[in-house]
Amino acid sequence: MTLHCPSLRLTLTRAALALALPLAAALPSVSHAQTYPSQPIRLVVPWPPGGATDAIARFIAQPLSQRLGQTVVVDNKPGAGGNIGTEQFVRARNDGYTLLMATSSTNAANPSLYSRLGFDPVADFAPVVYVATVPNILEVPENSPHKTAKDLIAYAKKHPGELTYASGGVGSSQHLAGSMLKNAAKIDILHVPYKGSAPAVADLMGGQTSMMLDTGSLGQVRAGKLKALAVASKTRLPMLPDVPTFDEIGVPGMHAGAWYGFMAPAGTPAPIIERLNTEINAILKAPETRKQLLEMGAEIGGGTAQEFGAFSKAEIKRYAEIVKQSGAKLE
Repeated sequence: MTLHCPSLRLTLTRAALALALPLAAALPSVSHAQTYPSQPIRLVVPWPPGGATDAIARFIAQPLSQRLGQTVVVDNKPGAGGNIGTEQFVRARNDGYTLLMATSSTNAANPSLYSRLGFDPVADFAPVVYVATVPNILEVPENSPHKTAKDLIAYAKKHPGELTYASGGVGSSQHLAGSMLKNAAKIDILHVPYKGSAPAVADLMGGQTSMMLDTGSLGQVRAGKLKALAVASKTRLPMLPDVPTFDEIGVPGMHAGAWYGFMAPAGTPAPIIERLNTEINAILKAPETRKQLLEMGAEIGGGTAQEFGAFSKAEIKRYAEIVKQSGAKLE
């Protein structure tokens, strides 16, 4: 059929262009997702090497490299409670070649702790998958006179302000967990902040402080250098089957821990998010990965990207109240 009307031809041409342009715009991202990954991937860890975040990132990075057929390079960018590395990450291209090992500090607590953050905790991120939570463990020196958590709490109630709890610094997970315990158990214990978890744990072992709610000293507990009295999780840990939860000892709702998960920059194509989610979920089910995570006291995660997104948003609100109760504020 021949069109003799110029205005009709012009209308049809415009309609065809209107349909073609969105399709053309979508083609690069679709093509990119189909060939992903075609180069190494950078996994930003906004904390120093050797800590729990770094360890969990490396547990996942190696098998993820094998499954994707591309190297996943762990890039440690520490500083300002994880904010420096996270702020650098959100400026990366949203092409799937830069990922973040997100934590409850950077992506849940810090928005309430810091007056200036440098990133939006929701709008700048595309959730990929929840990896694990490491619960806080109530620990005391090996020679502590307090043999059970009930004994310690009862003593604290009779001697307000006498017992101390160590932390890796103001606003750290240990500080916020200690503040939660003060409110949940209705006890008055004194916060002693250190410049990092390592000196805090060292002084706890030496008896300079009374207790600590830590996520990274399970090794010292298993070596007999510290005693674990309670775990701030909903169920007992497989690695500490004889240590009760706070719920069991009459302090309900005392659930505290550091969580970890993968994030991509906002706007990362959905097929790439889905691919990463599928691969990391498979890794989390692998016996070797499960063994590594369980040995550090972790509760293993998994699930959809949407579930992780909903969880992280809820955690921002939850930590806003925790930070408010603690009175912590950082510049």
